[in-house]
Amino acid sequence: MIALLSKDVPDNVSEAMADTAEQISEEVDKVSGLPGKAWEWILSQIPVAVHGLILIIAAIIIFFVGRKVIKWLCKLFDKSFKRSAMDDGVCKFLLSFIKVVLNVLLVVMIAGFIGIETTSLAAIVGSAGLAIGLSLQGSLANFAGGVLILIIKPFVLGDYISSNGQEGTVVHIDIFYTRLLTIDNRMIVIPNGTLSNAVITNVSNENERRVDLIIGVAYGEDIDKVKKILKSVADSHADILHDKPVDIYVDALDSSSVNIGFRVWTSTPNYWKVRWDMLENTKKEFDKNDITIPFNQLDVNVKS
Repeated sequence: MIALLSKDVPDNVSEAMADTAEQISEEVDKVSGLPGKAWEWILSQIPVAVHGLILIIAAIIIFFVGRKVIKWLCKLFDKSFKRSAMDDGVCKFLLSFIKVVLNVLLVVMIAGFIGIETTSLAAIVGSAGLAIGLSLQGSLANFAGGVLILIIKPFVLGDYISSNGQEGTVVHIDIFYTRLLTIDNRMIVIPNGTLSNAVITNVSNENERRVDLIIGVAYGEDIDKVKKILKSVADSHADILHDKPVDIYVDALDSSSVNIGFRVWTSTPNYWKVRWDMLENTKKEFDKNDITIPFNQLDVNVKS
């Protein structure tokens, strides 16, 4: 600007203006305490600061928008879980897990948007997760098994199940353990990790159940007569489902008896009652009709 003015004004005036400008610059430097180069550096950093401020504002906007989206997704998942009749404990756990995962992803996305290196952050999170998983391996296995049981529902409260040589009525299912009450009133606590990886027999899953019996008779008995007696025993019992077939057949020719298979159907709650009654009534009818139920005998020959 001084150079442009110098073309239109006399030399003595332009020189005076230049001296005045230098004096003003020197006074500014004295007052501010900063050299001219420092001011140039400060002015050069203004665009960088403005860019950083814009990134921070954009990150804050992304954070609040992301939080709104996460809340909306959690509500959507909650409605889906309720429609699927999922257990409340599993529903709450899955919602919490999904919320944590989405929030972590939001933070990582914002960090990458600002320009922070996310590789090291992911490595730290992965290492922490691995350490926690190794230290809580057994508990996490039980936890995962409990989640699977509550989602898949191989059994529910009140079912009679057997697994790993243990059996009883299911009285409580939580995230880590399942409790069974046996017939003789003993409480069995089974870890869900073991239970979810084992074969489970759900006895009370169906409304109807078949009673299978094997009745042994002597080789000298009339098979047709034995079948008629067993058929009369089945027909006379009130708790047997008479719309279902009654199967009476020769099951095996054993070493000391002819084994007769005897199958009837009943409702699941009456299973044991029908089974015990059928055995008792069969014995009584065999005694009335002189049908022999053999037992193992040992012949000893002594040579003098």
